Amino acid sequence: QVHLVESGGGLVQAGGSLRLSCAASGNMIRVETMGWYRQAPGKQREKVAGITSGGSTTYIDSVKDRFTISRDNAENTVTLQMNSLKPEDTAVYYCNAEVLNTVARNTLLRDYWGQGTQVTVSS
Repeated sequence: QVHLVESGGGLVQAGGSLRLSCAASGNMIRVETMGWYRQAPGKQREKVAGITSGGSTTYIDSVKDRFTISRDNAENTVTLQMNSLKPEDTAVYYCNAEVLNTVARNTLLRDYWGQGTQVTVSS
């Protein structure tokens, strides 16, 4: 089993900053891409940012130049620094990790999710 534990959500005024962190632990050979997704009420979950084990990053257009994703491969952690927050950033944010591990003798790349952390930006 792999566990992703998130922290750092909360309530902030528009223009403020928050920092989300996620730590992966458990049955892991290697952690490939890590990322952050979000889901606002009545909307589909969307990928906000991702980072490969080599450090390549991707962002959705609406957060470019405001959010920064980073990771520590030795600690299997990923962080999302969110600046200049807007009310439309309000959502539950989920950590995701693609993990190579062996379960029942099958070594595969599997997706794991955190429990989600609420980010609320007031206007």
